[in-house]
Amino acid sequence: MTVELPDVAEVRAAAARLAGVAVRTPLLNFPWLDERLGGRVFLKAEIFQRTGSFKFRGAWNRLVQLPAEARARGVVAFSSGNHAQGVAEAARLLGLPATIVMPTDAPAIKQAATRALGAEVVLYQRGRESREAIAARLAAERGATLVPAFDDPQVIAGQGTAGLEIAEDLAALGLAPDLAVICAGGGGLTAGCALALCDAFPEVAVYTAEPEACDDHRRSFISGRRERNAEEGGSICDALLSPMPGELTFAITARRCRAGFAVSDDEVRATLRLAFERLKLVLEPGGAVALAALLHRVGSLEGRVAVATLSGGNVDPELFAACLSAPAAGAG
Repeated sequence: MTVELPDVAEVRAAAARLAGVAVRTPLLNFPWLDERLGGRVFLKAEIFQRTGSFKFRGAWNRLVQLPAEARARGVVAFSSGNHAQGVAEAARLLGLPATIVMPTDAPAIKQAATRALGAEVVLYQRGRESREAIAARLAAERGATLVPAFDDPQVIAGQGTAGLEIAEDLAALGLAPDLAVICAGGGGLTAGCALALCDAFPEVAVYTAEPEACDDHRRSFISGRRERNAEEGGSICDALLSPMPGELTFAITARRCRAGFAVSDDEVRATLRLAFERLKLVLEPGGAVALAALLHRVGSLEGRVAVATLSGGNVDPELFAACLSAPAAGAG
């Protein structure tokens, strides 16, 4: 069955559904960071979104459109944590049951938060069991609706509302971005934001940012087809460990993204420390990769305007403490 790709009109419709429910997160600018990179830098702070990441946007846009009979049977999702919490929160607000399939190595803070929101958590062994198969079986047994983490038109449109807000806020400042760097796992946030940003600013160069161990988007843009990661894992960026770009998301990003950046875990650790010490922000590793790419792959902006997403702040305290002892981030 052919699924129609969302367009910017769907993103705007999602924004209307999210109005008054999702947080309109700030677009932050720090003079210190501008001076460091030699341009204007704006950070979309989705760390302040409900559940601490952008994922609530897509989850709400998907769940709020379910008919009454589907709501009664509940929803099933699979996630390492941020989509889990987004779906759990949307389900809680709408009064419907949610079951989330999570890996046993998902950060404890994300597992606990998902349960605290009222969802049932079913654990699986990453690399040994298929989360997709487990979720599909549970959905079939319960007659529940399966809510994909990224490869769904309404999820993509919901995530794109972050890009719509970026475009509106920059336009209000009389600015147009030269480049936008988006954290990428399955590609839902990148695809949605690219729809909104490329519509508002046709000349903007959109890039994905990923950990080096899972740089499937970067390699896919080079080859022109969806590339699979060698293994599921291998990075502290747990939120971005998807096996490959989504079919729907890549159909959008392949036409709208310039290229992909990949950063090392050490660069991510250093960026978490910089964000905490100099910007006073708490990020999770996956939420910091776009800023890390600006610091370590883009370097000097040479007077350009750049936007980066801070896509999540759900970090385990122990990991965060270890990152704070990492060397400070450099700009090149």
